[in-house]
Amino acid sequence: MLRNRAIQAALVATVALSASLGSTAIAFAADPPPATSSVLDNTDQRALGLTGVLNARDAGGYRTTDGHTVRTGLVFRTGDLSKATDADLAKLTGDDVVSVHDLRTGYEQTIFGVDKVPAGATEHHDDVIGQAPPQVMASTLSAGTDLYRAFITAPGANEAFANVIKDIAYNPGGVLFHCTAGKDRTGWTSAVLLTILGVDKDTVYYDYLLSNYYRGAKDGDMMNGVTASALDSAFDQVNQTYGSFDNYVHDGLKLTDGDIAALEAKMLA
Repeated sequence: MLRNRAIQAALVATVALSASLGSTAIAFAADPPPATSSVLDNTDQRALGLTGVLNARDAGGYRTTDGHTVRTGLVFRTGDLSKATDADLAKLTGDDVVSVHDLRTGYEQTIFGVDKVPAGATEHHDDVIGQAPPQVMASTLSAGTDLYRAFITAPGANEAFANVIKDIAYNPGGVLFHCTAGKDRTGWTSAVLLTILGVDKDTVYYDYLLSNYYRGAKDGDMMNGVTASALDSAFDQVNQTYGSFDNYVHDGLKLTDGDIAALEAKMLA
């Protein structure tokens, strides 16, 4: 009962917040974070231009530390697709999105609505935190340390993130992943993907902090935005639990060298 009440309280508050934001794209924050020298695409080039889906952007367009480029047009990160318009879905079809990974809990799907997906796309439900402790569920809105550490420690979280990475590696078409706001679970997925591909830490954080720009969040607005300290806590938990990011990839996510090679072959130019 405690678990259900914690989940429901957090999600009811989230619904109220979502209603106040509206279903269409909101005004961007005044400025994106400072771009690093490894950022190849600007914020306009990266944005998908969807009207019913927030924080919708290409996950590529970065240079790796060894001089490769993370290809664009293959992987996309967004907020939930429950309010996607027909034009949005047509745009995603045009971008060859054939696989959609929903990282939300079943409660979120019930309250916010199931995804609208591009025609012919395969849907996957990869619940990251549905088996997390009640206090994690209750902290969903504040998106702080407990939530981000649970991305590494919660039962089922590693499997959920690994499913996305493996699909990206082996699916010949475009892959889209999202949570509710497209900033926390989605942000960690993108951070993992880019780090595996060899993008430097500062640029990984740039990609993460872009959620503040695309969601119009002001500094310190953790309900609508993100903060670097939250991402810090996820990387710190990786080191605490697995000793290193490489160990997390191999022992936590259970990705093989073959999986990583396939991911690099698809995503790096």
